[in-house]
Amino acid sequence: MTKDYDYLLKVLLVGDSDVGKHEILSNLEDPTTESPFCSNNAYKTTTILLEGKRVKLQLWDTSGQGRFCTIIRSYSRGAQGIILVYDITNKWSFDGIDRWLKEVEEHAPGIPKVLVGNRLHLAFKRQVAAKQAESYASRNNMSCFEISPLCDFNIRESFCELARMALHRNGMEHIWRSNKVLSLQELCCRTIVRRTSVYAIDSLPLPTSVKSTLKSYALTTSQCFNSLTQNSKSRNRCKTPTSSSRNSCTIA
Repeated sequence: MTKDYDYLLKVLLVGDSDVGKHEILSNLEDPTTESPFCSNNAYKTTTILLEGKRVKLQLWDTSGQGRFCTIIRSYSRGAQGIILVYDITNKWSFDGIDRWLKEVEEHAPGIPKVLVGNRLHLAFKRQVAAKQAESYASRNNMSCFEISPLCDFNIRESFCELARMALHRNGMEHIWRSNKVLSLQELCCRTIVRRTSVYAIDSLPLPTSVKSTLKSYALTTSQCFNSLTQNSKSRNRCKTPTSSSRNSCTIA
């Protein structure tokens, strides 16, 4: 069965019980499903597009009660990211982040974290300054976002940043960086060159500048093909290069 994602990341949302963690997840396209492991937890899945790769997030929403100590022990080992949530209209919820952060660091040290200030649409009731939150996040090596589920503001951005940090921590960033989606120009060049020859490009009803780009692309592609052909021929002479011969025989 073909997977509908390239990477799967497990993320925990933590914070006091009244900071609006459920609000953050409520507008996501996937339906909320009760966790089969804990009736007090709910988890939701959503898929984001990051550098041309589909990253599926399992978002676990906790109740925010003291029972979280047990929850973090149970689930932190498989989690790749933490979203620490506070309410910008409730200073106590921001002060409580210290407690949550200590729990996370005790049971999942070094895990990527993002600090999220919820309910930006109620900024006229603000009790936590944005600069205060940014300073706190900087001291604790976290990214910081202020979000609004009501306006659908910065929610995806915070998820993308956490996913990027998690992939980087697990050494996977080189994979999706090297497989970026091709630009529209490159796709067009590839399609045209594949259906014609370098010499026939001049006869195409295209502007001179476009023809020049196509010729350059065609010649570059041809040179790459020739290089690959030469390397293919050399495989018969050097199938299992030793450490002393790697510099003189490169296998494509």
